[in-house]
Amino acid sequence: MGGNQTSITEFHLLGFPIDPRIQMLLFGLFSLFYIFTLLGNGTILGLISLDSRLHTPMYFFLSHLAVVDIAYACNTVPQMLVNLLHPAKSISFAGCMTQMFLFLSFAHTECLLLVVMSYDRYVAICHPLRYSVIMTWRACITLALTSWILGVLLALVHLVLLLPLSFCGPQKLNHFFCEIMAVLKLACADTHINEAMVLAGAVSVLVGPFFSIVISYVHILCAILKIQSGEGRQKAFSICFSHLCVVGLFYGTAIITYVEPQYESPKEQKKYLLLFHSLFNPMFNPLIYSLRNKEVQGALKRVLEKERTS
Repeated sequence: MGGNQTSITEFHLLGFPIDPRIQMLLFGLFSLFYIFTLLGNGTILGLISLDSRLHTPMYFFLSHLAVVDIAYACNTVPQMLVNLLHPAKSISFAGCMTQMFLFLSFAHTECLLLVVMSYDRYVAICHPLRYSVIMTWRACITLALTSWILGVLLALVHLVLLLPLSFCGPQKLNHFFCEIMAVLKLACADTHINEAMVLAGAVSVLVGPFFSIVISYVHILCAILKIQSGEGRQKAFSICFSHLCVVGLFYGTAIITYVEPQYESPKEQKKYLLLFHSLFNPMFNPLIYSLRNKEVQGALKRVLEKERTS
């Protein structure tokens, strides 16, 4: 890190400038949300691994989404909880860069996984007879690995462009974790290229994939309306509604934060939107899937019954 002429060795995260009593309340609430995130996504992973009926492409991708959500939360929430208890505690420059890189990697990967999951549902509903031929395990593994690799590479591009910048003060980072736009504001150098790359990256992994998902679900909706069986139509609607809830929550907050012009929304508003994005989305994902998906509910019942009888 010494070769980038950085005089700052640490950052002070401002977090939430509120009354200490409210900070303790938030610490308790966010700790519960964090525990629910780990338990919910961990339960999804456990059910998928234990129940052979869930060994299908859809749940294979769902397991990867659960891993991303766990990693997503573990990367940012502990730092936020520490800052609520110790507002003056700082984070090292190397730690900040690592946290930013991991956040971008997981965010990009989740964007791509959601696209892959929409493609899986498109093939399953619009081309059911060809589903087993198209969505082979080799194809599923390739799609999942591609999502992870591209997610890491895109984050690496931002990191490589950011490290040569000089950071000469102030040390105060107006965020609850090392978010890339907040970090760029502290650089005492021209950051237009960095900001342009953030916007380009956001458009490529948010706007483009979002519209591809919308197009997929337009075709899916048309196919669902043609299903003769009421039960089959209800099952298809249930699965697709779950996915659309996740897509709406994830892409909605991210597009407002990174694609909307900076002057359209106050900085504090975008900071709290990103709080929702990084804290609540990983918690909501398993809740949405488990509450709206009868297969997951059935798998949970079978596992619990097996535990009782053993």
